[in-house]
Amino acid sequence: MKKLCLFLFCLSLFSCQQSVSTIEVQPITPITNQDIAQGVLYEVNIRQFTNEGTFEAFAKELPKVKALGVNILWFMPTFPISTTKSKGPLGSYYAVSDYKGVNPEYGSLEDLKSLVNKAHEMGMYVIFDWVPGHTGWDHVWIKEHPEFYLKNEAGEIIDPIDPRTGESFGWTDVADLDYDNPAMREAMKEAMLYWIKEVDIDGYRVDQAYAVPMDFYEDTFAAMRALKPVFLLGETDANHPGGFEHLKNFDASYDFPGHHLTKEIAHGKKTVLDYSNHRENFINKHDPSHFLLNFVSSHDENAWSGTVDEIYGDASHAMMALNYMSPGLPFLYSGVEYDLNKRLLFFEKDSFPRVAGETYQLLKQLGELKQNHPSLNAGKEAGKFNQIETSLGEKVLAFERTKAGDTIVFMANLSKEHIGFTSPYNGYFKRYQDNKPKRLSYSYEYRMKPWEFWILKK
Repeated sequence: MKKLCLFLFCLSLFSCQQSVSTIEVQPITPITNQDIAQGVLYEVNIRQFTNEGTFEAFAKELPKVKALGVNILWFMPTFPISTTKSKGPLGSYYAVSDYKGVNPEYGSLEDLKSLVNKAHEMGMYVIFDWVPGHTGWDHVWIKEHPEFYLKNEAGEIIDPIDPRTGESFGWTDVADLDYDNPAMREAMKEAMLYWIKEVDIDGYRVDQAYAVPMDFYEDTFAAMRALKPVFLLGETDANHPGGFEHLKNFDASYDFPGHHLTKEIAHGKKTVLDYSNHRENFINKHDPSHFLLNFVSSHDENAWSGTVDEIYGDASHAMMALNYMSPGLPFLYSGVEYDLNKRLLFFEKDSFPRVAGETYQLLKQLGELKQNHPSLNAGKEAGKFNQIETSLGEKVLAFERTKAGDTIVFMANLSKEHIGFTSPYNGYFKRYQDNKPKRLSYSYEYRMKPWEFWILKK
């Protein structure tokens, strides 16, 4: 049983089901910075989300996803998968054989359009996962345009090479593209524009964003925005080649260092002091209008590093709450809300039980807070972040978020010890889940269990 704070009480499953069934349906409008600022991003693994692994089956799950406060859906690649040199029975989502096709395992183009339209009707935006660095080995370009690919000294098309070592990454199921070829760039650009025109998607998550020249993004993204407002997320961070400069092409990127830091805190290898240093030396150096992703899991983390429980253990709920309360764009991976307790298979069919429990209720409450409190906004108009002093600065993370008269206070014991501490912070608050009063005072000594956290509002 995860350890939740004394101030956090889950809603009943009945109330969850009741709220899911009464979600209001509203037509979508073009995505804005405000939608992202108060948003929650959800990564959808169509193949593994349901037993059927289809667009139609996932469409039935949309109300439950929406109830988590999600307003942006990121679909992992929905394109046909290469069968040449493929890995496993079904191959990798990221070995694309046709940039303008639909994986027949998931359904038809019409099924995909229907799913996107339904998401739009429910007020959720949809971005596709784009793989610009390489294709599968049976992509039509391999035969018709071999000049689109990088080659070795023998003139053979190669799989991607790690520039740090000069050796193959081991991604032998894909062929590396050559961005020195103008025709290839134009074909890639045209394919990205196709899905905005054909299916009315709202942007892209760009795989390995750091590996593609910046001028390609500048040209292609400008063409997208000429069609409609879009949200562009890059799988990169400021520590990759190009530093902060290459982030300017994207609306958002990952806080990879912050994610790994929270894992180390959960294992007692780092402290709250390290988190404060991370804010000062990484987060605060970004352009204020740039959104950083806060997360506990993703398709890569789940498949190759472990489940949330494996990685965080009893600290998982505290870290989830921190991801919503701190500035940034919280994002969830398929199944995290259902306490996904397995590493989903990557190259073959898999699935997981979808039973709403304690974690679902927590994420639902956090989503409601994120949507309804301007102090929790991210981006250029983010709520102000003020760290609160405590007598246990290495173990207790405390801060307030404020904006337009709205205040949220977050206090958490980020350690596996029972603690007592004081703080000079004063104020009268309400526990957000039940509006019962709570006073913070310099004259109190607070007691917290391991990984306990408090969320209070004015």
